[in-house]
Amino acid sequence: MTPITLGGQRMTHLSPAKLSEARIVAAYVIFIGSYLVFALGKFPGLKIDRPGAAIIGAVGMVGLRIVEPTDTLRFIDFSTIVLLFAMMLVVGTLHLVGFFGWNAGMVLRRLKPSHLLPATIVTSGVLSAFFVNYIVCLVMVPLVLSITRKLRLKPLPYLLAVATGSNIGSVATITGNPQNMLIGSFSRIGYRDFLIHLGPVAVVGLLLDWMVLHWFHIRHEEYAAGVDGIPVPSLELSRLTKPAVVVTGVVIGFFAGVPPAMAAALGAAAMLITRTIDPRKLYEEVDWGLLVFFVGLFLIVGGAENAGIVSEFLHIAEHWNLHRLGAFTVAVAILSNIVSNVPAVMLLKSMAPTFPNPQTAWLALAMASTLAGNLTITGSVANIIVVESAKPDTNIGFWDYFRVGFPITVITLAFGWAWLAWVS
Repeated sequence: MTPITLGGQRMTHLSPAKLSEARIVAAYVIFIGSYLVFALGKFPGLKIDRPGAAIIGAVGMVGLRIVEPTDTLRFIDFSTIVLLFAMMLVVGTLHLVGFFGWNAGMVLRRLKPSHLLPATIVTSGVLSAFFVNYIVCLVMVPLVLSITRKLRLKPLPYLLAVATGSNIGSVATITGNPQNMLIGSFSRIGYRDFLIHLGPVAVVGLLLDWMVLHWFHIRHEEYAAGVDGIPVPSLELSRLTKPAVVVTGVVIGFFAGVPPAMAAALGAAAMLITRTIDPRKLYEEVDWGLLVFFVGLFLIVGGAENAGIVSEFLHIAEHWNLHRLGAFTVAVAILSNIVSNVPAVMLLKSMAPTFPNPQTAWLALAMASTLAGNLTITGSVANIIVVESAKPDTNIGFWDYFRVGFPITVITLAFGWAWLAWVS
């Protein structure tokens, strides 16, 4: 056994020579089978979804002793799990008290119809930068549908603005989306450094997003006169006081250098001390399937490391010169659309430390895996939420999304690559 470092923890690592040939073959079968489900969304002929595949794969890796039972807890990066869980509780509280709908409604109701598109993009992007993006989409979709109905506008471009804007905005911070949380934990990049480097990518990306959506959908639009009575979801300000104070404290903690998992956990604990919110409703805001998915994925990739699969992947990456920033950005974007961004990040996390400048590699991994989510409907959870939440009012087809998702993805990735190449 040889020691390795994973997420700042030292653990025993089984070299392929220590595993029997049968176990190495089994590891390949489990790894390929799991990532096949991650790519397709379910196992052909069976109702096994991504979290289910992660559980089955993790049990297989441990049951066949590809991962030693004594090493399972050490393969799991608990700071990532804690950060993700805590942010779900914090954001879930804001959702329950109506903050997101009220905030978005107050912004959007004050605008002329011609300003609705950039306002939707900016609102989705800014909220997603500091809070988990898929929850922002859950709140924004019904609000946008209501506003476009009142203003007699076609909802499609504004729904696309919610999806693409939330993805782009979430690239700015560690807490913007699950894969950024994972990267923040493994890379040890501080919250401020992350924002300083990728905040400009988000800002310019939102501008490029508006330009593409305006060109495809809005430039020939004739607006009707403004309609009064744009709905603003009700909000009891007395219920918002405590969540606002707690969230402000959490964000200050992030910028002050407190480990994100600790700051978020303290905020979540404070949110649970309440007389107004039923804890069971708050627990329903937690995406338990995503947490299970992360835990299983840690063990699957841990087994792949023990069996030498990750080492083989690194050899292939070196052969293809993926250590060049441009090639790495393209590879991350492609892999993220094949197997989804979180599994892609888990697989590529071993490659980032081998770059001449590891921090730039980590940031490129976060940037590319997030912006690649705008390519297709299935590219990110946020996209799927927008499409499903819009039914039956509006049906967003593959081509409806792809005709704007493709140029948005290409130009934002190009800018992100150029920016990181310049500042690194």
